[in-house]
Amino acid sequence: MEFRDLPSIDKLLRSKHLAPVIDAHGAERTKNALRDLQSQWRTSGKLPAWADDDVAYARVVHETLTDTEYRTVFNLSGTIIHTNLGRALLSESLFREVSDLVTRPMNLEYDLQAGARGDRDAVVEERLRLLTGAEACTIVNNNAAALLLVLNTLALGRSVPVSRGELIEIGGSFRLPELMERAGCSLREIGTTNRTHLKDFAQAIDEQTPLLLKVHPSNYHISGFTSEVAIGELADLAHANNLPLCVDLGSGTLVDLERWGLPHEPTVQEVLSQGADLVTFSGDKLLGSVQAGLIVGREKTVAALKQNPLKRALRPDKVTLALLDRTLALYEQPETLAERLPLLKTLTTPDTELERRATEIVALMTTQLPEFEIRMVSSRCQLGSGSLPDQTIDSRAVCISHEDSKPIRLLSAQLRRLPTPVIGRIHQDALYLDMRGADRLEDLCSTLKTLAHSP
Repeated sequence: MEFRDLPSIDKLLRSKHLAPVIDAHGAERTKNALRDLQSQWRTSGKLPAWADDDVAYARVVHETLTDTEYRTVFNLSGTIIHTNLGRALLSESLFREVSDLVTRPMNLEYDLQAGARGDRDAVVEERLRLLTGAEACTIVNNNAAALLLVLNTLALGRSVPVSRGELIEIGGSFRLPELMERAGCSLREIGTTNRTHLKDFAQAIDEQTPLLLKVHPSNYHISGFTSEVAIGELADLAHANNLPLCVDLGSGTLVDLERWGLPHEPTVQEVLSQGADLVTFSGDKLLGSVQAGLIVGREKTVAALKQNPLKRALRPDKVTLALLDRTLALYEQPETLAERLPLLKTLTTPDTELERRATEIVALMTTQLPEFEIRMVSSRCQLGSGSLPDQTIDSRAVCISHEDSKPIRLLSAQLRRLPTPVIGRIHQDALYLDMRGADRLEDLCSTLKTLAHSP
């Protein structure tokens, strides 16, 4: 076959075999994929044997496009709140609850009693006030946006002292100093990486100081010869100088996780009770909801945030607010929270259930992969996404090992190519599949059964 004999793109697009691909991925994406495929052959000067086969084109293009679309995966990585895998799981039942609400007209910014424009934050704000005891609240699209709004509103053109030990960098090389610069304020570094004292903050306060900022280092932990200023002390210093104190909790939780035998993480209520005037935290981490930035605190200060034009640019949409509202409603019934909130349910899965899952997966994969050693092991799970970086929880994992490391890497890639990709982690040349992410065990087993037939 010669290059001049290649079927035209238009002819391929009219093929009945490409019709399902177009339905699944769209005409333009399919057309571009076909062009890219033939362009690669021309560049290499080589044609595959199937270059005139419509059925083969359909298979290859479908596989190529599927890999570049959003897909459901099994998160068996051992990182529960995984930034790259969608962070906290959402409740299916809550999604069903809001489906009618968000697919029809709703009173998003409409006051039904007054018959006039309302406040889109009002419903969620009421729940947050009741749950946290804060005077007022507002919502933006993520926690970085929350801190950006606070700094731009209260510290524009001024200098904010921050401990060197709290100059965080989160995923994607996103750094606090750069956010502060974009917010229109400047950073004044105080203390050292491992030790900052109250006097460091006191000496930094001058007429250019608009607020004090404390950042909870939720994605790393410094141990050893360390010192940090307690929130209560910092609040007293701020108020003595007529300044507000803002605490960026990062992850943030509304319940004491120790209630379920989990490591302690400061709650929003604790931080407010210690004197913070504003607290910012995420919606899709320990709260177990959608991506959002939640700001709670003093009524006067929150009102100023709402008047900033940036608030409109950073506001969340109706789907976010509806799901956040229903998630917060779960917290009003703490006795059933562990059963109804997917994140907490995952964190509190008993060892017996984890072992049951592991036993079934070991039996299945032993028949699929006779050349590998497969066994259940005790493991440690991390919360991830900047939550409890120095703490892990007990778990169980399926450990897959081989005398050679290369088959392990190939198997890991093969699992990612399954109809529903399976994401594990490689540690010391072994592949671990953590069972806290295997709650849909029947679906997982069905997927793993296709392993022997996958490329």
